[in-house]
Amino acid sequence: MSSIITCEHVVKRYDGVVAVDDLSFSVEEGEIFGLIGPNGAGKTTTIRMMMDIIKPDSGEVTVFGEKLGETTKNKLGYMPEERGLYKKLRVLESITYLASLKGMDRRLVPEKADKLLGRTGMLATRGKKIEEMSKGMGQIIQFITTIIHDPMLIILDEPFSGLDPVNTELLKDMCFDLKNRGRAVILSTHQMNQVEELCDRILMVNKGRAVLYGDLSEIKSGYQSNSVLLDYLGELGEVPGVSEKRARKDHIELVLDGKTTPGEVLAYLVKHDINVNRFEVATPSLNEIFLMEVGKHRE
Repeated sequence: MSSIITCEHVVKRYDGVVAVDDLSFSVEEGEIFGLIGPNGAGKTTTIRMMMDIIKPDSGEVTVFGEKLGETTKNKLGYMPEERGLYKKLRVLESITYLASLKGMDRRLVPEKADKLLGRTGMLATRGKKIEEMSKGMGQIIQFITTIIHDPMLIILDEPFSGLDPVNTELLKDMCFDLKNRGRAVILSTHQMNQVEELCDRILMVNKGRAVLYGDLSEIKSGYQSNSVLLDYLGELGEVPGVSEKRARKDHIELVLDGKTTPGEVLAYLVKHDINVNRFEVATPSLNEIFLMEVGKHRE
């Protein structure tokens, strides 16, 4: 894979306050990349520098191996958190106008727009005004305007905010389609469950600096907790090395004493004829990791 966008030692200050502090990362083609962090962490500033809306004070942002220019900007699609559709325009008019700003031939827009509207179950809305639509429907239209010109890099800022479960799943499916077609998708959201489900790699920023960066599965594997999840048949009784048992919906969590390994617990269970249906070393969710890391860096 090749890098679609690279940020190298990027710094941005506002009135002496450092919003982004020596941030370096890259986003590869064919991946969904999570940009996460608490409010005020520098995510929006980073996105704006990637989009060339603002310039870094130092460091460099390159897109497709070069500095962002008018031709490369047309290869980007950006869905901001603050939606920007013109309320008095009709759906097809909105899509056509915004696609033309990205260099797309207006004559090609209606056919492609109809395909995307049909895919999202929104074809019947093509003649409606934006102001006549619900917030969720408008959000789907905003997503269509973001990808209509077939960009190589798509940046989505809180794309699932306000969406019902059906449209959330639809949007996720379309993100996977983009990935499978070799597009790079940057997902910035506070919904850690969506990041965990969608993203290949993540960058967690806090106070403008990188806190975690890399493959999501590798990051999670480094945070294995001191407990195991167990589903079993038989009489468990007291298990050496287990300091606490916590009942869950369809299993129990065995909290280890810090001296005993999961392998030792499993060996004990097998030796004492406990029928083990599930034995899994517990891994904290990305949300738990997020809370731990943000907590560490609080003053």
